[in-house]
Amino acid sequence: MTRNQTQPVSLEEITALAKRRGFVYQTGEIYGGLANSYDYGPLGTELLLTIKNLWWDYFIRRRDDMLGLDSQIMLHPQTWVASGHVDSFTDPLVEDLVTHKRYRADLLIEDYFKKNPQEQLVIADLSTKELADLIDKYQIKSPDGNPLSKAQDFNILFETAIGAVSDKKSRVYLRGETAQGIFTNFKQILNSNRQKLPFGVGQIGKSFRNEITTGQFVFRTLEFEQAEIEYFFDPEQNNWQDLFRDWQNYVWDFVTKVLGIDENNLRWRRHTDQERSHYSQETSDLEYHYPFGWKELCGIAYRTDYDLKKHQEFSQQSLEYTDPQTGKKFLPHVIEPAMGISRIFLMLLCDAYQKDPDRERLLLALKTNLAPFQLAVFPLLKNKQELVDKARDVYQQLRQKYQVAWDDRGNIGKRYLAQDEIGTPFCLTIDFTTLENDTVTIRHRDSAQQERLAISELDNYLASMLA
Repeated sequence: MTRNQTQPVSLEEITALAKRRGFVYQTGEIYGGLANSYDYGPLGTELLLTIKNLWWDYFIRRRDDMLGLDSQIMLHPQTWVASGHVDSFTDPLVEDLVTHKRYRADLLIEDYFKKNPQEQLVIADLSTKELADLIDKYQIKSPDGNPLSKAQDFNILFETAIGAVSDKKSRVYLRGETAQGIFTNFKQILNSNRQKLPFGVGQIGKSFRNEITTGQFVFRTLEFEQAEIEYFFDPEQNNWQDLFRDWQNYVWDFVTKVLGIDENNLRWRRHTDQERSHYSQETSDLEYHYPFGWKELCGIAYRTDYDLKKHQEFSQQSLEYTDPQTGKKFLPHVIEPAMGISRIFLMLLCDAYQKDPDRERLLLALKTNLAPFQLAVFPLLKNKQELVDKARDVYQQLRQKYQVAWDDRGNIGKRYLAQDEIGTPFCLTIDFTTLENDTVTIRHRDSAQQERLAISELDNYLASMLA
């Protein structure tokens, strides 16, 4: 059963579930909240860790041609000058002239044409001036119905300062992407690992962008985690188109096979020449059909030797690779697959969210390897000490190998519904029959069917079901 075959899910429903069950909270909610900022609750933290561990295992550990890195959030400020981010890392900004709220011009125009589909436009192809002209032509208003300012470029790189004395502080930037730390460490990686081309360097880490857009939950936030790879190769020895397709296929398999996402909710979209970033010769996005439309989940870009060339130029340090067979020195080219961890997180919630009207329940049909808890253990009644003691014994036994939840609140039906909503695949109930013959009731999340099994057989049974 896929999301497109059931009733459509709204972002409001996903947000409500995430808050109700402890996946995501608004940052500083007690103070009215901080725009574009969210904290991950106990279950959200577990899911995030699982996503990152699966990504690291699949993209780094399983491959002989991959290495890992963990670079700093605050890099040398010249890094961002060399990469072009200081001059070119911008979004088109407009301001509500009454409320002074700020918005991305391209997204306001996109929303306008969704509601007024008399013309077809590729918004990503338009310059900031062309966006401003469209706002004037169609008299597009802010979401509050007020006139807008002229669109202008707004740099979304976060700026801060280091130093103890206020008038002697040095300007630095919070990184806008994790990629640049890989490029600036390229020579050290070569010297310390003697890796031969082609090879890649990957890392997962925090990035920061002074986002204008609000209202898309964790999809677009000020602080977020990226999982990025820079795959270095010799363009004379490797065809970049072949490598590009290989990485597309590898990413597709990760999303569909490892994460279990429905292929009907995924598509590749190639960037137009106008849309493509300044450093890229070719870019394609893997898009997911979120409740608010098709949006980027992962981007793959052919960055050529742009970054290494720029850092070599600005640093005056050689970043060339020396071919151990021929002695040829050159700057390698790069294919970059980059994913947003929080976008994967949101995709998983959306894709797994199911309404079961026959049983009047919601369930999060996550793959068993993704669920925050793989099992839940219940005593049938919490006021019967012999049931509680036996359930505790089973709970302690299972938690040595699995992520197990303990729940003795309320009636058994409500406990089942709560575990369905957080995605727990199996619930084990310890009842009076357990005390007689050492068997337990196992309930399956997706079907809500129950079966009886001996406690001595649990380990083998669960090992096969959770593999």
